[in-house]
Amino acid sequence: MGGCGSKNAAGKNKSFLIETMAGHEKGINCMALSEDGSVLATGSEDKTARLWSTKTHNCECIGILRGHEEYINCILIEDCYVLTGSADKTIRKWDVSTCECVLICRGHTSIIYRMICTGDFIFTSSYDCTARCWDFENGECLRVFRGHKKFVCPLIFIPADDDDADGTLDMEGANDLLITGSADATARKWNFETGKCLTVFKGHDHREGAIMCMATDNLGRVLFTGSADKTVRSWNLARGEQLKVFEGHTGSVICMQVINKIMYTGSADHTARAWVTEFGDCTRVYKGHKHSVAVVKFRDGLLFTASGDNTARCFDPKSGALRKTFDSHHFCVTSIEIVDGKLFTGSFDGTMKVWDTTGIIDDTTFGKDDKEKEKQKQQQLDKNQNGIENGKIMID
Repeated sequence: MGGCGSKNAAGKNKSFLIETMAGHEKGINCMALSEDGSVLATGSEDKTARLWSTKTHNCECIGILRGHEEYINCILIEDCYVLTGSADKTIRKWDVSTCECVLICRGHTSIIYRMICTGDFIFTSSYDCTARCWDFENGECLRVFRGHKKFVCPLIFIPADDDDADGTLDMEGANDLLITGSADATARKWNFETGKCLTVFKGHDHREGAIMCMATDNLGRVLFTGSADKTVRSWNLARGEQLKVFEGHTGSVICMQVINKIMYTGSADHTARAWVTEFGDCTRVYKGHKHSVAVVKFRDGLLFTASGDNTARCFDPKSGALRKTFDSHHFCVTSIEIVDGKLFTGSFDGTMKVWDTTGIIDDTTFGKDDKEKEKQKQQQLDKNQNGIENGKIMID
């Protein structure tokens, strides 16, 4: 391992900008955080991934992962390994301690788009119109999920519900489930054991309805799909029935996060929105960005967003008030993570910036007790990916 970053003073952006980490030769496409929050991984257009320390006094580059032949599209940290998915059609598994590639998964015939990992299995989606399941230990392709007419985008893995003795969750008898969203305007539910498609969720406008993002409720029984047709739709996962249409965005819905009964969405219309999932009502519109909102992330009682306007922003989720604009990147902000009062932003300008958010967090509308409860709740949500006990539901 070796250093690869340069640190710049906060400069004219007051005290909020702590440092700028250079090193990638091209834009940063993706970012992932280790379970304990101590290591951050970035994947880049320069065909490399880099590992960064987050809890040291100064952020440092602690490793460079080289081997992909094309740009890296998605990245994960699982236990002591980093997983990367690339436009070279492969997934690579890297040892964090040595930065050596220990496994290459081959089989997709086009760009790897998204990836999730359950610990035992790796799931990937691709522009080749399929999703695949791989053995985490040996890289063997165990399943190929075929049926979509266009490229496959987001993925969700839902484990069998041990408490679902009456079969109300999935009346078709599936155990573990994989949910895929596609540019063909549909989502599909698959039986993990057999690879059989159980349900096709149709309803988004097929002319412009590519499904860009997905989420589930806390129990994994309601599916939410965000689409290029400017809507979000909710579905009963067991029966495949459409429940509600969330209308209000005037551009493609690009990203979403569901926290308890509230759904946050980001759109190409330059706004983020908050919705009550049960009723479909839009309760807040978060304005200020001048380009597409590509990331929404609720953390520490605040809503963070990243945009193509080269900025990240922080909003009070309850009032909708803009709390802070993080403005120093020279190109679109593609990814964000929050660790111990620091915001890490990755950009297509090739840099990662570290920002101080402690002042904003301390100045939220929550009382001391409320903030502590919110912190504990968020830590559990981070551990579980989507608020499911034992961290079993996996989303990307």
